[in-house]
Amino acid sequence: MNECSVEQQIGLIDAIAQGDQSAFEQLYRLTSPRLFAVALRILRNHARAEEVLHDSFLSVWNRAGNYNAKLSSPLTWLTHIVRNRAIDLMRGCDNSLQVLDDEQTDALADNALTPLAQLQQDSEAKKLAECLTHLPTEQRQSLMLAYYQGLSHGEISTHLQQPLGTIKSWIRRALDHLKDCVGL
Repeated sequence: MNECSVEQQIGLIDAIAQGDQSAFEQLYRLTSPRLFAVALRILRNHARAEEVLHDSFLSVWNRAGNYNAKLSSPLTWLTHIVRNRAIDLMRGCDNSLQVLDDEQTDALADNALTPLAQLQQDSEAKKLAECLTHLPTEQRQSLMLAYYQGLSHGEISTHLQQPLGTIKSWIRRALDHLKDCVGL
């Protein structure tokens, strides 16, 4: 979605809500590589990640009218749909969570991006990584478990042996900090 402004992305979703197939195709072309990478990171299975991406875009087609630009950016909305579908599939298939090291995570990077898109993504990733270093350890760890390992708040609570309310607070504070730091 790097070649298209947030306003254009919102316009595509609005057009999809009206049944515009070309807008749907354009949104798919712009977002599917990044969204597939999200599903693949969570599921660690190419076929299941494809299934999640397919199901997620069916949901986008059917629920585009429910999108509210005041609540989140289009990419955030799409990522949440994919993430939730992947977690649902993972729980239903009795998959065990595996911890990936940095090398394995880097190997999952999407190679289909254009050089310009890759450069922009790299600068955004560097900014995010810099912002993450400013978080307290417990907030950073909770956020990573939630968004990169796909754990629920309850699972994080058990994993870190902390009360559920504490985990929710850490994650909310971390997200607020990142939002301010990245400049959203």
